[in-house]
Amino acid sequence: MALAKPFDEMTLAGGACRDAYRGLSQWLQWTPTDFLRMKRQEADVLFRRLGITFAVYGEGGDPERLIPFDIIPRVLAAAEWQRMEEGLRQRVKTLNMFLHDVYHDQEILKAGVIPEKLVLNNSSYLPEMQGVDVPGGVYSHIAGIDMVRVGEDEFYVLEDNCRTPSGVSYMLENREVMMRLFPALFAEHRIAPVDNYADNLLETLKECAPPKTTGDPTVVVLTPGIYNSAYFEHSFLADQMGVELVEGPDLFVEDAKVYMRTTQGPQKVDVIYRRIDDTFLDPLTFDPKSVLGVPGVMNAYRSGHVTLANAVGAGIADDKAIYTYVPDMIKFYLDEEPILKNVPTYKCGDDKDLAYVLDNLAELVVKEVHGSGGYGMLVGPAATKQEIEDYAERIKETPDEFIAQPTLALSTCPTFVETGVAPRHVDFRPFVLSSGKDIRMVKGGLTRVALREGSLVVNSSQGGGTKDTWVLEE
Repeated sequence: MALAKPFDEMTLAGGACRDAYRGLSQWLQWTPTDFLRMKRQEADVLFRRLGITFAVYGEGGDPERLIPFDIIPRVLAAAEWQRMEEGLRQRVKTLNMFLHDVYHDQEILKAGVIPEKLVLNNSSYLPEMQGVDVPGGVYSHIAGIDMVRVGEDEFYVLEDNCRTPSGVSYMLENREVMMRLFPALFAEHRIAPVDNYADNLLETLKECAPPKTTGDPTVVVLTPGIYNSAYFEHSFLADQMGVELVEGPDLFVEDAKVYMRTTQGPQKVDVIYRRIDDTFLDPLTFDPKSVLGVPGVMNAYRSGHVTLANAVGAGIADDKAIYTYVPDMIKFYLDEEPILKNVPTYKCGDDKDLAYVLDNLAELVVKEVHGSGGYGMLVGPAATKQEIEDYAERIKETPDEFIAQPTLALSTCPTFVETGVAPRHVDFRPFVLSSGKDIRMVKGGLTRVALREGSLVVNSSQGGGTKDTWVLEE
């Protein structure tokens, strides 16, 4: 199946340049290819010095990779960002209301808006959180909402990441590197800053400290350790916020309170920004074999002596089958029309949808409902006949575990590749911070780019790269 011609974010159909890209387009015309090639090499050196890597396991060799970085920024006009921000605020507010509801009165299930079994029988729904009151009613304090663009005013939400969204360190370091490489280019544009993200994150975490907290809340970042693929980000954010980076053995629980071991003795901890999955968080509540978590931390959490961000059990809002109901959630909880659209989605657990998906696999993208990182998915137009047949058998075995979406012609941005400047497909992950008192966003996010010609898969684990995102100010 031939995809529709993708929307070019820089160039209008008639060949004229879109206003947001006018300055960048002129710069590209005047800049020699050799100069761009030299700057790309400089960028690689800077990223290596900074130690910005991600891990890919199971492919042999050194799992630590330098994430590919494209030196041509993506540009969004102020009006484009404003509408997007309004939609993101609406969406994240709704997702937090949904999470509070399903762990309390379950009104949305009683009203039949979402099938009860889809939530209560879901492996991401944790009964241990039923009835637990969390500060401010906020479960997803840091949300990463994946978005794609297919037209001038057509932005779609591809999926919600409400557990432990990663990638914000790349957003910040991409900007830092670009400012070093091209100071003159920055001087010619009014670009909204993103370097206040860490301050916003710390303020958000402090605002969601337990009501019993006295004095300035103590915040820590809890990491699984150096072998985790996002360890750089964990240490980077702790450093940027000026808080301690800790591992499970650095913390202990006494009298339902969490303490950090320090050279000056135990220090009470009020907020844990945890980058450890629910399963490994507390061996007394979840996996007894876990050595990554903190024994007893769930008891302290339920007792209201510590805040876990993001909340335990927030993963139910990540589920790709639940995603299909977010527009209905917005209408149910806010009595508003969704500002941002979902990508049309087929639920393979539905007999009618299943029949359609199996008949049209060659034209669809199929994903596991709990999948992430671009793994376990089928891109129909790029798959072989045998791959499609094999995937069909997987769907038939456990249809509830899959959803399918049309293969969107993701928008393209100018990208510097081996052959020079060429269009490549992109997506976007802005980060939304919620404390119950405020919702904060920096004007920007992580743009991921599919560096392989014709590829729609932007994940770094699948050969994608990143680029700086400029939001122009009025």
